Amino acid sequence: MEKILTENRKAFHDYHILDRFEAGIELKGTEVKSCRARTISLNDAYAKTEDYELFLYNSHIAVYEHGNIYNHEPLRKRKLLLHKREIRKLIQATREKGNTIIPLKFYLKNGMVKVEIAIAKGKTHGDKRETLKRKQSDMEMKRAISSRK
Repeated sequence: MEKILTENRKAFHDYHILDRFEAGIELKGTEVKSCRARTISLNDAYAKTEDYELFLYNSHIAVYEHGNIYNHEPLRKRKLLLHKREIRKLIQATREKGNTIIPLKFYLKNGMVKVEIAIAKGKTHGDKRETLKRKQSDMEMKRAISSRK
């Protein structure tokens, strides 16, 4: 049973998603409480490897309102927990030109906060325009079909 906390909707507009992974994330207590309150922003967030470890950058988890002096820093880098073979696969994929690792969503799974990350390749301006045209034509077809009934 998954309970989605937040999604990175802009990722599907800006990137071609090549492969997806589920990762655990190393959080402090106040960060978990803040995540459960859904005060997370994944805009401009990305993941990067350092010495065969994966870290999440620019993910904003708001300061917990009822926290004390031990509250967390909202934009700190956070370690992602994956198997070694998955990290190797991510390192190999990011060596290719244009590929990056981005978070797609934060969710709860069995009481634990998880992150769905993806290997993504940036879209060009033309690709974005083509995607919007395709979505618009699909919507028009659905409207035409539903109006006939």
